[in-house]
Amino acid sequence: MSDSKMSDSTMPERTTETTVAPLGDIAHRIDRWTTGAEDVASAIPDLGFFRRTRPTQPDTCLVEPALLVVAQGAKQMFVGGAPHRYDPSRFLITSLDIPGQTQILEASPEAPCLGLMLKLDLRLLGELVAQNMISPPHDWKDRSSIATGTLTPELLQPLDRLVALLDEPAAIPVLSPLILKEIHYRLLMSDQGARLWSFVASGSPNHRILALLNWMKQNYAEPLRVNDLAERAQMSGSSFHQHFRDLTTMSPLQYQKWLRLNEARQMMLNDRLDAASVSYQVGYESPSQFSREYARLFGNPPKRDIDQLRAHVAQ
Repeated sequence: MSDSKMSDSTMPERTTETTVAPLGDIAHRIDRWTTGAEDVASAIPDLGFFRRTRPTQPDTCLVEPALLVVAQGAKQMFVGGAPHRYDPSRFLITSLDIPGQTQILEASPEAPCLGLMLKLDLRLLGELVAQNMISPPHDWKDRSSIATGTLTPELLQPLDRLVALLDEPAAIPVLSPLILKEIHYRLLMSDQGARLWSFVASGSPNHRILALLNWMKQNYAEPLRVNDLAERAQMSGSSFHQHFRDLTTMSPLQYQKWLRLNEARQMMLNDRLDAASVSYQVGYESPSQFSREYARLFGNPPKRDIDQLRAHVAQ
């Protein structure tokens, strides 16, 4: 398109103004709520804010079903080694509990990276799909559980209202459920709506894998037989393996190992249990094997890792 044609059209300018204004408001509010802190839980359930003042190296994290928005700066998430950048123009959507790495790309003390994380209510998404008879996606082949989408004014406006609601504490119980319902609806109408549909529509392959993962989280310490998992997911062995790896980037056995090690980390951190006793509780038969696999995942042996985590929290 030539420069003269661009100057004749006002549509890009109107879109930019509509998009930037709510993000500016959200960034200002997040800046206020996170002063002096990095991660802040808000008075609205499942809504939290983050603030970083410098770029970072990739750091191991738990990826939950969530909507992540950067109002200022830029971040990226690695899942299965693939980077997913998000910034004020694109949101990040995740659909499963899986391991990942998060990295701050653009941040400084003068212009910190500011954003929010809203945990997704998969039950609410499922109800919206069923009640509004939202049509299934046509020829949907992308089975990954994480992606970025366009941050539109239609999605930004309810997000802005939700964050602004924190200044009206008495109104939160009444108005937040309505705004959250609108946000979930807008996500289903976004360019990532088909991905979300595939996880919440009853009977879809992704929905069956999601249900299986929830079962595995409750039974992580039990011996695992892959054929039993495929039967529980109502899939053939080959189809189950392919769907499971596409969504989690891991095999079922690797996913179980990840669940066990993360649970062990939380037990040592919160309950002050030693590595040997924890290893048996999460399903390991050998404390030495547990320590090796723990160090491989988290970068340090159990005791050193927990000591560093406690020291970081105490700062």
